[in-house]
Amino acid sequence: MESRSKSIHISSTTMIPALLLLLLLLLSLIHRAQCFYLPGVAPEDFQKGDPLKVKVNKLTSIKTQLPYTYYSLPFCTPEKIVDSAENLGEVLRGDRIENSPYVFKMQEPQLCTVLCRITLDAKTAKQFKEKIDDEYRVNMILDNLPLVVPIRRLDRVPNIVYQLGYHVGLKGQYAGKKEEKYFIHNHLAFTVKYHRDMQTDSSRIVGFEVKPFSIKHEYEGPWSEKTRLITCDPHTKRMVVNSNTPLEVDANKEIIFTYDVEYQESDVKWASRWDTYLLMSDDQIHWFSIVNSLMIVLFLSGMIAMIMLRTLYRDISKYNELETQEEALEETGWKLVHGDVFRPPSNSDLLCVYVGTGVQFLGMVLVTMIFAVFGFLSPSNRGGLMSAMLLLWVFMGIFAGYASTHLYKTFKGTQWKKIALKTAFMFPAIIFVIFFVLNALIWGQKSSGAVPFGTMFTLVFLWFGISVPLVFVGAYVGIKKPTMEDPVKTNKIPRQIPQQPWYMNQIFSVLIGGILPFGAVFIELFFILTSIWLNQFYYIFGFLFLVFIILLITCAEITIVLCYFQLCSEDYKWWWRSYLTSGSSALYLFLYAIFYFFTKLEITKLVSGLLYFGYMLIASYTFFVLTGTIGFYACFCFTRLIYSSVKID
Repeated sequence: MESRSKSIHISSTTMIPALLLLLLLLLSLIHRAQCFYLPGVAPEDFQKGDPLKVKVNKLTSIKTQLPYTYYSLPFCTPEKIVDSAENLGEVLRGDRIENSPYVFKMQEPQLCTVLCRITLDAKTAKQFKEKIDDEYRVNMILDNLPLVVPIRRLDRVPNIVYQLGYHVGLKGQYAGKKEEKYFIHNHLAFTVKYHRDMQTDSSRIVGFEVKPFSIKHEYEGPWSEKTRLITCDPHTKRMVVNSNTPLEVDANKEIIFTYDVEYQESDVKWASRWDTYLLMSDDQIHWFSIVNSLMIVLFLSGMIAMIMLRTLYRDISKYNELETQEEALEETGWKLVHGDVFRPPSNSDLLCVYVGTGVQFLGMVLVTMIFAVFGFLSPSNRGGLMSAMLLLWVFMGIFAGYASTHLYKTFKGTQWKKIALKTAFMFPAIIFVIFFVLNALIWGQKSSGAVPFGTMFTLVFLWFGISVPLVFVGAYVGIKKPTMEDPVKTNKIPRQIPQQPWYMNQIFSVLIGGILPFGAVFIELFFILTSIWLNQFYYIFGFLFLVFIILLITCAEITIVLCYFQLCSEDYKWWWRSYLTSGSSALYLFLYAIFYFFTKLEITKLVSGLLYFGYMLIASYTFFVLTGTIGFYACFCFTRLIYSSVKID
């Protein structure tokens, strides 16, 4: 027994340097990961005069969060609208990629090309006004690059930032009048940037920018296909450079859509063309905030680890020095509840189901993070991240079934099929109900964000056809594998738990336990929410992976600390509390989501607000299951370790 105590003392002096070494290794991997980039699509070479396919994507708004198809507004249409094949992630994101009437030819500039002419009626005018009022943006794609609007900012370096998509129009007032009018952007000045290969003389597209203008085009005589505009004319080299004579949106108004195309040679290579899009936010603040958060959490985690290991070493040494029965009878603290500490908890079936589901999510997140760190899920692969997460969650069902039934067998359970069935259906059913209600709301708004019936069938097939069978396969393996014996025997009669001090109250200790794990992620959470709800790219997966590792460590340590205090107070009901302690960080996540909604977003419509809180409820519930499982397993291993380290008479 003396040697066992000594081994615990050795681990207390080596754990912190080992942890720091691991973090240094992760930082080096992150540095390499940001240099190593897998674009997800093959480069395409163009010769001068080659046609370029300009595609249109959904209309988006950060005010409504409801995407619509491009042709839901009466824009100019090609002879035949052709949908591009979207992957599962793109469909769930609301992407609807279609061809467009724009005709580009490589390195052949165009000036004031007329796209089409339409006349608004009362209905179409109202549609345009509603989209302008909600600040909708038009998204387009060229060679897999999204269209951006360069905006000059003098208060930051670099002084040019890029906005995804251009606004459908704008609201304004005529000089000397108070009435607000709606104006449409009907002239687009495109800039295609390309990098030329000197050896082959071929070019690759590295940038796709636009400057939108609103202009009331004028012409002489009746309109025909050969009509020349006065306001912009390629023959006289007259260009649109401002919106001093904007085009008002109203019934019976004529709209002439025109565009320019300019080609600029660029030094940016094809492999680096996404750097412009990924440097939209202030990197210095982002990096400083994350590093600052990590240092604080690392310091706290190190302190907790040192205190816990030294305290436990002293306790174990003291307990093992008790030689007589009289001394053993006078023992206090966590050793006193050794006969009840491994007694199965109430609602043990439900705990097994939640732990199994948490293992499923933990596996999904870890593998997704690894793929993302090495660039396989880059922004150029639209919908790739969501598709990967869905498929990984389905295939991780085998680990969910194994974890839930193996724990159930530890509790001496026999109805393992019932546990497997609950694991396969309970959490997905809850999420599916919420998702179905939200999808119905989106359908009611006639938004392209509504999941089509075919995609819904695909999701159900992934659930019933792949996930459920895999859960049962894992459950069968888990129930057949022998479990570890408990370090101590459980008494037949439960021990009475003494009255606990106020600070050991279950609700209080659970709520306190969730603060530190939330503190480890809330800085990164801000950037994640911004990328989701403010239509920006999220790309620092290396730092996100590091934050996730810190989250794992923090959840484990805070749960172990509070579990130790609980056992020292002779309260042996630690099973559920260990799960809830770290899982309570999900409550703070949802509270932060409420704070973010009222301080950062401009959502005013009821349906949009319901969508936001519905999706954040799903995210918080998932976070609860994930962090709760981490805390549970940490406490499970901790209790087995300490009770196997002392002599029990």
